Amino acid sequence: MDIRQPLHSEHARTLDTEGLRRHFLVEDMFLPDQATLTYSQIDRIIVGGVMPVTRPVTFAPELGKHTGTDFFLQRRELGLINIGGAARVLVDDQQFDVGPREALYIGQGARILEFKSVDSSQPAKLYFNCAPAHTAYPHRKVTLAEASPETLGSPETSNRRTIYKFLVPDVLPTCQLLMGMTQLEPGSLWNTMPTHTHDRRMEVYFYFDMTENAVVFHMLGEPTQTRHLVVRNEQAVISPSWSIHSGVGTQAYTFIWGMVGENQVFKDMDHVPMTALR
Repeated sequence: MDIRQPLHSEHARTLDTEGLRRHFLVEDMFLPDQATLTYSQIDRIIVGGVMPVTRPVTFAPELGKHTGTDFFLQRRELGLINIGGAARVLVDDQQFDVGPREALYIGQGARILEFKSVDSSQPAKLYFNCAPAHTAYPHRKVTLAEASPETLGSPETSNRRTIYKFLVPDVLPTCQLLMGMTQLEPGSLWNTMPTHTHDRRMEVYFYFDMTENAVVFHMLGEPTQTRHLVVRNEQAVISPSWSIHSGVGTQAYTFIWGMVGENQVFKDMDHVPMTALR
C-alpha cells in the first residue's frame, strides 16, 4: 500500500512538477491479477483498482495491519465502479454481478472480498474508494439506470456533461462515502468550471475513456495559487479540501469522483468566481 501524507497549502505552493505528481497523482491504477491501494491520510481515504484476469483477486486479512484492525473493512466502507468487462464480486456469502458502468457499495464489516472477471479476454477494471465508517449499511449494486443523473453545461462553453450519482443519499445510505461518474459529450473538454472548493470534504478524480495520446490538464491548488498536472488515461488526482479540482482535456473523457468528509450534501461547495482565479 502506497502511503501519502497530508500537505499544507503553503507547502504545495513550493513544489515543482515532480513534487506535485508525487504527492497528488496516482498513476498505475490497474495491474493484471492484482489490487493497487493508495492510502491518503487526507480524511483517510484509500484509492485503488482491481483487475482480475487469469485468477480471482482477494483482499487478504493482512490488509488490516495498515488500518490497525483485524481485517480491512472492520471499520471501513467501500464503493467501486466497473470501467472494464463484466465482474463477479463475492462479499462474504453474497455474490454480485457488476457489469460495465455499474457500481457496488460494500458496507462496514465485510470480511471476505473476492473479485473475478467473467471473461478473461475482457477483464474487469474495478476502481474503488474506501473510507472510515461507523455503521454497517447493506451491500448493494447500483446500475447506471438507478444512478441519479444531472446534465449540466453547454456546447458553447465546451462543458456539456452528465453527472451520474451512484453513491449518494438519494440512491442509498452510506456513512460518508460519495461516488459518481461524469461523462463529457463529444466536443466538450472542460469539467467543473467555474470551479470550487469544499472545506468540509476532500475529493479524488479518476480519469478514463481517454486514448493513448490524450491528456487532461487537471487544475489544482488554492484559487489564487493554481497549478496543474498532466493526467493520462486511468490515473487519479487526490484533491485536498483547500484545493480547486477542475480539468480540460485534449478530447472528451469520463471521470469518477469520490468524496469523504464532514457531510454528504453534494451541492455544499464554495464557488470561486472566474475573476478570482490566478
